Amino acid sequence: MSQPTTFDMRETPETFALSYAQRNDRYWKRNLFICVFGSFTTLVSLSMLLPFLPLYVKQLGVESQADVIQWSGVAFGATFLGTAVTAPIWGRLADRYGRKPMLIRAAVGMAVVMSLIGIAHNVYELVGLRLIAGLVGGYASASTVMVGTQAPRERAGWALGLLSTGALAGNLVGPLIGGLLPGLIGIRGTFFAGAAVIAVAALLTIFVVKEDFQPDTDAKRGASVAASTHASRTRYAVIGALLATAMMVLLANMSIEPVITVYVGSLGVELDRLARIAGVVMACSAFGSMLTAARLGALADRIGAWNVIVGCLVATGLLMIPQAFVNQWWQLAALRALMGMSLAGLLPAIAKLARHAVDESKTGQMLGYLQSAQFSGQVLGPVIGGQIAVHLGLHSVFFATGSLLVGCAAFAQWARGR
Repeated sequence: MSQPTTFDMRETPETFALSYAQRNDRYWKRNLFICVFGSFTTLVSLSMLLPFLPLYVKQLGVESQADVIQWSGVAFGATFLGTAVTAPIWGRLADRYGRKPMLIRAAVGMAVVMSLIGIAHNVYELVGLRLIAGLVGGYASASTVMVGTQAPRERAGWALGLLSTGALAGNLVGPLIGGLLPGLIGIRGTFFAGAAVIAVAALLTIFVVKEDFQPDTDAKRGASVAASTHASRTRYAVIGALLATAMMVLLANMSIEPVITVYVGSLGVELDRLARIAGVVMACSAFGSMLTAARLGALADRIGAWNVIVGCLVATGLLMIPQAFVNQWWQLAALRALMGMSLAGLLPAIAKLARHAVDESKTGQMLGYLQSAQFSGQVLGPVIGGQIAVHLGLHSVFFATGSLLVGCAAFAQWARGR
């Protein structure tokens, strides 16, 4: 005779409530594609000013060449600094009020700020508005929170990889568009065009993105789960390894950016072709990442995220070394493309692990910290790479970054054991 079914008297109706991911299972694919489009358009708008930023700074009244270079760097980095500061805050608010409101806030905020940049009167307003764009924007960061929390566990790596592909494509296409549009509609008109495209993404987010968010139920469920699994779910060593690795990914990719034009020039490229060739070399890492991001994300779903993280860190670290020994620019471009292919597997796999490293009620905040770590690496990478190049030589940048990545792989392997 079968045994009677027993029930735990501590169970409550909230115990049987569907999780956030389960409730949004019917929406996550539609939301994913809107997030990919929105991330692409916002990052195109942010990166398209690269080719003409010095010209705009000069148009705003900065005269000396040294000051133009300095203010251009400050204006470009201000957005990433702002995003690094506010990403955890927006992630926490996403846990409290839902993911969709954060997407709307980012898209609308970016559209407004991009329009204001187009009517800036001086370089101080330009820097301030670029900083505000980072503080109130961050559509790609908000998309990572939504996709990372809605996608099923077994598809999270692929979904985050596809989202990463959209962001990488935006960073790749942006400078190309920025090199063409100013000649057609002017520099200020280019900002208005970018704002219009972001406005389209905002409208799609408002009317197409769907979310079933229940603050009271999710909060109670999160508190109940957190109370019973606090010791096993709060893995500080694992979280620290994930954040450090996320920062290293962008730091490694950006470390050579400040001096890449100088390095390409040292390979015998003629002066009249230098800027164009340097741009191609810079774009190769993003192009390589676009080819493999979704595939490596899906691989993380199959063989485990830790295996992908450790393998990609070692591969990327080793691919940094031969870049110091090239004697032709195309060799450097090919190695940068291969490096981008191995880098692409890291961010989706890290986000996949970060999602499950904390309780569901704090997933948005955790992914916000992850985004903050990435943008910190994007800010620190050029600074550290430039200092190493000045004091130890150009080739030392590759050796130092490669060694850091291999060391980070060892740290990740240690954290995996925890």
